[in-house]
Amino acid sequence: MIDTNAVVIERLLDAPVETVWKMWTEAEHFAAWYGPTGATIPVATMDVRVGGTRLVCMEMQTPSGTVQMWFTGAYRDIVENKRLVYTESLSDEHGNVLEPADMGMPADHPATTEITVELEGRGDRTWMVMTHTGIPADSPGALGWTMAVEKLATYVSAPS
Repeated sequence: MIDTNAVVIERLLDAPVETVWKMWTEAEHFAAWYGPTGATIPVATMDVRVGGTRLVCMEMQTPSGTVQMWFTGAYRDIVENKRLVYTESLSDEHGNVLEPADMGMPADHPATTEITVELEGRGDRTWMVMTHTGIPADSPGALGWTMAVEKLATYVSAPS
């Protein structure tokens, strides 16, 4: 049975697993690819250890001007180069969790969602499965993840 309350993206990336791991765990790399097309990440702080926290600011240009969205979360499971699990909630710039309805999200949107990234090395390439539980598969968030993973694929395959 397919979980319609989760975004699942599977992708073979043209980079070794150690490189893809860094894309998810090192703030400067994460900021370079995260978010939908056109979004920038001016702030990304990541304390990548079980119980460690993260705070990310995503900025987008709209006809009304610049819009910022802040996300906070905590790392739940870390197996280097294999598995990363963290929570995500809408927040203010200080990491205080905000109610999704207060941010214009649907009333049934969960306050906290969970992202699981599973990596499998395949020679000099990496099979990645990213699952964002709590985000409907047909939501704007799903489209955002699709664009972000495309940006990730381009970023890791670019010559250094």
